[in-house]
Amino acid sequence: MTGRRRLGVIAAGATLLAAAPISSIFDSYNWLLRCILAVGLTAGAVLLARTLRFPVWAQAVSQVVVLLLVLTWMFPSGHEILIPQPATFAHFADLFQQAGQDTRSYGVPVPDRDGLLFITVLGVGSVAIAVDLLTVVFRRPALAGLPMLAIYSVPVAVYVDSVPMLPFIIGAIGFMWLLVSDNVDRVRRFGRRFTGDGRDVDVWEPSPLAAAGRRLGVVGVAAAVVLPLLVPTVSGGLLSQITQSGGGIAGNGAGGTGGGRINLFATLSGKLQQSETEQLLKLTTTEKQPFYLRFGIADQLTTQGFGNRAPTGNSLNRGLPDPRGGTAGGDFQQYHAKIEVTDALRQNMLPIYSNTVRMSDIGGGWSFDPNQQVIFSNRQTTKGKDYEFDYVRASYTATELRTADPLGKDNPLRAQYTNTPPDDEVDALVAGLIEGKTSDYDKMRALYDYFSKDHGFTYSLSTQSAGNSSDIAAFLRTKVGYCQQYAAALAWMARVAGIPARVAFGFTRGTPDQGGWSITNRNAHAWTEVYFQGFGWIPFDATPAANVLGAARSDYAPDTDAPAPTASSTAATAAPGAGSSAAAPGADEADRGANNQSGAGAFDTPSTGTSSTTLWIIGLAALLIALLLVPALRRVLLRRHRHAATVPKAPKVISATNAAGPDLNIVVTPEAARAREDAHAAWEELLDTMIDFRIPVDPTETPRVTAQRLVQDAVLLEEPATAATLLGTAEERARYARQPLQGGELTVALSRVRKGLARSANRRTRWAAVLLPPSVLLRWRLGLAEASTRTVTASGRLRDSLSRFSPRRLLPGRR
Repeated sequence: MTGRRRLGVIAAGATLLAAAPISSIFDSYNWLLRCILAVGLTAGAVLLARTLRFPVWAQAVSQVVVLLLVLTWMFPSGHEILIPQPATFAHFADLFQQAGQDTRSYGVPVPDRDGLLFITVLGVGSVAIAVDLLTVVFRRPALAGLPMLAIYSVPVAVYVDSVPMLPFIIGAIGFMWLLVSDNVDRVRRFGRRFTGDGRDVDVWEPSPLAAAGRRLGVVGVAAAVVLPLLVPTVSGGLLSQITQSGGGIAGNGAGGTGGGRINLFATLSGKLQQSETEQLLKLTTTEKQPFYLRFGIADQLTTQGFGNRAPTGNSLNRGLPDPRGGTAGGDFQQYHAKIEVTDALRQNMLPIYSNTVRMSDIGGGWSFDPNQQVIFSNRQTTKGKDYEFDYVRASYTATELRTADPLGKDNPLRAQYTNTPPDDEVDALVAGLIEGKTSDYDKMRALYDYFSKDHGFTYSLSTQSAGNSSDIAAFLRTKVGYCQQYAAALAWMARVAGIPARVAFGFTRGTPDQGGWSITNRNAHAWTEVYFQGFGWIPFDATPAANVLGAARSDYAPDTDAPAPTASSTAATAAPGAGSSAAAPGADEADRGANNQSGAGAFDTPSTGTSSTTLWIIGLAALLIALLLVPALRRVLLRRHRHAATVPKAPKVISATNAAGPDLNIVVTPEAARAREDAHAAWEELLDTMIDFRIPVDPTETPRVTAQRLVQDAVLLEEPATAATLLGTAEERARYARQPLQGGELTVALSRVRKGLARSANRRTRWAAVLLPPSVLLRWRLGLAEASTRTVTASGRLRDSLSRFSPRRLLPGRR
């Protein structure tokens, strides 16, 4: 295969690698199979065109025609006969419109919709054609990175935070592969390379310039990948992930969204367990005692725990539904709120109150999910947002909620929100608690009242969760946890009782601040929402109110741990369903509960989290130091091994100028053989020492000349100079004399030479000789070069062997 045809195939492969970031958009790999087929067929078409020596314009046309045929076969309109018809292009236009609607309706990751798959295959195929023309025809492979970058810009525009790291690395490898292949092809077309001694050099064998280019490329890609990971941010970064705790009762959850959408349980744990308090929101509302701000829902329950689905819905510009008139009871009151979000809160879900009926202009890209009742965006975040909205609050009484009829077994809400994994322990507990209860409200109150200190439940942030459904049963046994466990457990038990339930996420009302409310990460909270027919989703907060900063309770779900109300008690907290609801005792003092004896706040980071963070940091630092010390350790071990070989074995010490006389009979004794080995080991150590201290080493020189040059270049005086002369004489005698030098103090001589070189060298050279010995690094580079040469040689032999079985040999004129 000639250079241009080979480059065409590599360009197609590099395009597919550059498309790797798209994997973070789709929830399956159907798109990849289609793109492989489309790019493979277009590459095969242009390969055939170049083999038949078609002109350049014909090569480009062949690619476009094949791509059009592939799209017609993959996405038919039903009116084609192998080739596209006018109805085909009308169908393509419909797919474009469908794709536009899907991008506004679906969150990442998106399902395999025909419109989205069509524009993906069309885009990747078009980029493959552009990369092929730029690389093969115009010989500008560097410019081919622009259409590749266009592929990468798609997930960057869709994701809220950042695209995962691995797809970017794969795409960068594809681009570097393309550049290296073009460079190799240019070398092949220019001619073959030879060394100074006439040896033929393969094009893949490293040269100083090529090796420098590869090193720069690798370092650049590594820096582009590693540095963003190390930068601490609120929403990501390696340091942030190490210093924050994730997981919880749901962990990633069955419905946990990967990629650009936040995991609600992990986000809650991270906010509560931060070591410092930071303000997230400033709230101003006309409601005297507001309830909880709400931004997310976890409604999928499997053996992996509760998980949050990606919300879907229409643009916020279409307005919001008004719940008044659609419920069986309740006294609705309308309020107005204003929220100022700080830069510390960066997520794609907007904190609002339930039953929001009007929103101010917050910019484009925001949508409303009527099922989850959340406002979300796939392109923007809440960072620095200021917005206002109107909402309505209904007051329900226990008597009114008791009139709610149970949902029928065929009701879609019951089917969707009452499924639970099998757990005999939880099922038995629920059956015992709701025994004899007839209405959904009475069943819910029996479950809600169970979470009290009278039944042994306590609050603790130090609870660890593996992230699966068995953790809820474990929590019900240990009865120790925080809002995450309480909310998930109550929702699970409500579902077992046949009542639709889900977990809501948001913030408590915070603390009063200059006519408004200040909300920090300490106010992050989770609670349970249950559905009563005719009333909608009603909140129940089972977490002990004394441990929740800014907690609110209602008449239909009072604080189970509060003392019995007296005649002088007054209503202080308004919550959903509270006509005159009683506030949780000490609501503004909630952070000084049983778990906060020091008065630092109920959500202080547990000591286990701090120690775990410290261990992570210490472990990473130790690993980094150990990696940096590997060359120095290798040099020390090698020197110690050589010193052990140069310990004098004979009692008599012979100087360099008083050698034994010539012996006509050459007798090889063990002592003589050992002396030669000692001299060689000492000489190798001397050469490595010279390399470490930047003294040139010439392998063509004799040991005596090398020793003399070392004395002159390094300005060695007295003992170091005598020691260098001794080492040179020992190596010279070991190479050429009948009898080697025996009994020489070679180890002492090496130590004296090293000290002399250290005195004459600058500080930088001395530190490099100790920490990053150039002799070790040089030996490693040579080893890698030899391994690369052996690999290239083996691959060349394999290529030559396979070429014997090439089908082209069967063609006429091919022998």
